[in-house]
Amino acid sequence: MTGYINTIADLERQTYGLTGHTGLNNQLLKQSGGVAGIHAGHDVAGTAANGFNAISDKTALYNKIYGQKVWSMLNRECNALSVIAKRPYTSSGWRVLKERPAGGSGNFLDLTGVNIAGSDANIGAAALRPDLIGGVPENAALDTHQDGLASIAPTYTQLFTSPKIIAHQFEFSELAMEMAAIDDGIGDIRAQLREDMGKHHSEVQNAMLVMPLENYDLNATNQIALIERNYTSLYKIISSKAELDAMAAGTVLISAANTDEISHIYGTNRDAASFLDSAVSFGAGYASGNARQFTLTVLNSMLRDLRVAGGSPKVILTGYDTLQTLSDLLQAQERFMDRKEIVPTVNGVRGVKGAEVGFRVSTYYDIPLIPVAAMPSTGANTSCISDMLLLDTDHLWLSVMKPTQYFEDGISNGNPFGVGRLGNKALYRTIGEMGCSYFKGQGKITNLL
Repeated sequence: MTGYINTIADLERQTYGLTGHTGLNNQLLKQSGGVAGIHAGHDVAGTAANGFNAISDKTALYNKIYGQKVWSMLNRECNALSVIAKRPYTSSGWRVLKERPAGGSGNFLDLTGVNIAGSDANIGAAALRPDLIGGVPENAALDTHQDGLASIAPTYTQLFTSPKIIAHQFEFSELAMEMAAIDDGIGDIRAQLREDMGKHHSEVQNAMLVMPLENYDLNATNQIALIERNYTSLYKIISSKAELDAMAAGTVLISAANTDEISHIYGTNRDAASFLDSAVSFGAGYASGNARQFTLTVLNSMLRDLRVAGGSPKVILTGYDTLQTLSDLLQAQERFMDRKEIVPTVNGVRGVKGAEVGFRVSTYYDIPLIPVAAMPSTGANTSCISDMLLLDTDHLWLSVMKPTQYFEDGISNGNPFGVGRLGNKALYRTIGEMGCSYFKGQGKITNLL
């Protein structure tokens, strides 16, 4: 060796000494020109040992460490569930006024009975004569049709709703719980499963609320008796007889018989001009060629119709695609509105920060726009964008009999006989149902491109 140090090997020889031969007796120098150490890429398979490779049993010294945190790779947002008001379940139904004492059940008092002869036929009629709506002569006789004082009365009916039980069960063995706490486990497997199952419990309830009517369609594997165990979908609540007939005619639903089943809600069937009808904008029909372009006129007409009907939309639920389309329309016309902060609470939307209209829409006419990833689209055309639900949450709520509760029992609680296995069983359970006290104040826009 010369006095020069050109390599790390030269430095090691200079520092730790040499023999007089070409071989090296230093413990750090296992072989001429190299040092065998414990080193290798964590994703490289083990190899046989030699002077330039790691020792052959390095896998016994190095393990892949995954960490205790479990990261979700799924989107499980629950916006529809969070924006709906929650109220205690205090009664199994409610009485409703469905028709005026006179003048029909429309949004306006019907005064179109101009050409109907005879006063008797117009006292309390659905279509009133303008000259027979309450004006009476001096010293009018009571209960005489001639003086316009025959007794009249409004029409009432009853709606009823049954609580729905939503439950999800899971289990874990005693051995799994113990093994997860040692080695490279996740620690408390019970806590991790509780978190993941709790999110799933909420996600499923959200899916129930935006369940499309097509999923209620009867076939060999999808039975309406089973799907009715779920919460009643917003799509079923916010519907109309005209929409259901159009869906059947456009083959979106299988047949008119299924339409009759789907129209049944709260113990009553929707019929023509039903008080159960909501405002639904679907265009000329639900055939593939009837899908129409989304314009501001479509949305503005719906808002106007709802307000004329006495509704006051508090929130608009829609998908990200429709939200982007609306944003593009507003940006193109340079219409800008204030942003609004809303906070979903147990009482529904109270007011998440939005951005300026034209980039990411936050409000439209001061109504919050809430994107729901699971929002479906209705129509035979497969290119349709997500529907829009315009909700008056003063008259739409989730009636809760039992709030979400977590139950667990088993060997960790000293009771393996209770669950019949060497492990634990756990359960999330919620009891409730959707309620609506004013259908005409709810709106839906579908069949959009």
